[in-house]
Order: sequence, then C-alpha cells, then structure tokens
Amino acid sequence: METGTALWSFALVVGLLTLTPGLDTALILRTSAIGHRRRAWGVVLGIQGGTLTWGALTSLGVTALLTASQVAYEALRWAGAAYLVWMGGRMLYDTLRRGLPQVPDEDAPVTAADSLGAGFRQGALTNLLNPKVGAFYVAVLPQFIPPGEGHFTMGLMLTSVHIALGLVWSAALIACARAFRTWLSRPRARLVMDRITGTVIAGFGIRLALSD
Repeated sequence: METGTALWSFALVVGLLTLTPGLDTALILRTSAIGHRRRAWGVVLGIQGGTLTWGALTSLGVTALLTASQVAYEALRWAGAAYLVWMGGRMLYDTLRRGLPQVPDEDAPVTAADSLGAGFRQGALTNLLNPKVGAFYVAVLPQFIPPGEGHFTMGLMLTSVHIALGLVWSAALIACARAFRTWLSRPRARLVMDRITGTVIAGFGIRLALSD
C-alpha cells in the first residue's frame, strides 16, 4: 500500500466514523446551540487534542499496553463511564432544579465556565477517558501504515487526516446550531435540548460501563 492510497483509505474509514452521530456530535451541538461559541470551539479542540494524543501514543506503541492490560483498560473504562454519567446527570439535575433556563447573551463578558479553556478540558476529558477510542486506534491505525514507512511519522499523518475531517464536520455542526439559535433561545426549547443531551451523554456512560 502506497502512502497516498493509505491516506485516502484511512480518510474514508474515519470519515464515515466522524459522520456517525455520537457523543461528540451531541456535545458540540448542545454547547454551540445555547450560545457558548467560544466554549463550543474549546470542546472541538479538546476532542481533537484527545484524538492527536491517542494517535501519537498508538504510533509509539504505548496504547497497545492498554488493550493488553485488562486492569488498565477496565480502570479507564470505569473512569470514562463515571465521568459521562456525572456530566449527563448534572445536565438533567439542573433542568429539574432550575426549571426553565435562560440562554446566555453571546455579547456578554465571557465567564470562566464559558471560556475556550473550559470547553477544551471538557472535550479532552470526554475523548481521553474513552478507552474505545484507544482500542480503535490500536486495531485500525497500524493497518494503514505501509511497509517501510516510519511508524511514528506515518501514524501522525493518518491521525492528522482524522483531525482535519473532525474539524470540518465540527464547523458544520456549529454553523447548523447557530442557524437555529433563534428557536433554541426559547427557554422551553433549551430545557428540552438539555434533557435530551443529558440523557444521551449519560446513556453513553452507562453503555460504556456495561460493555465488554
């Protein structure tokens, strides 16, 4: 397999994966729709930073230890599940405790909770605490590295393709959410969205906890 063929083939695989609705999609849409554009981009960059970390560690062979060690995999799996259930549960709890929420004014001063850094931490934790992302890279990435190519360099090139596709798709999601901002600015719509998103995120956590 030549380098160009490997890159295009890998782009097809991760492109389909990127377009599949999942946790990242729900998190980006919700964060962007409620008016936190800075935080939304922070979430995007955090997710892609996590992807880069998984790709680099896989290229170095480090993540192979994760799949080889049942204890390490289980520890990361339970940590990730607990984080997702906590994040989704907090969204649901807030909708019950506070009632109808107020959508923040985008022109208002940026608070610490709405900052780029806060979003980056949330996105990075969501990605890095998901051992299935690491398992995916361990299983798939080496198959697209042509013989004779530097493992680390080629691994980072393939990971960069995944990140580029993720950034483009995330930009489309944010633009879509912004287009519906007028409707989503209604407190009732925001309440429904928070409950749906919280349920989806907590559901991903429960599924991660119950998976093999």
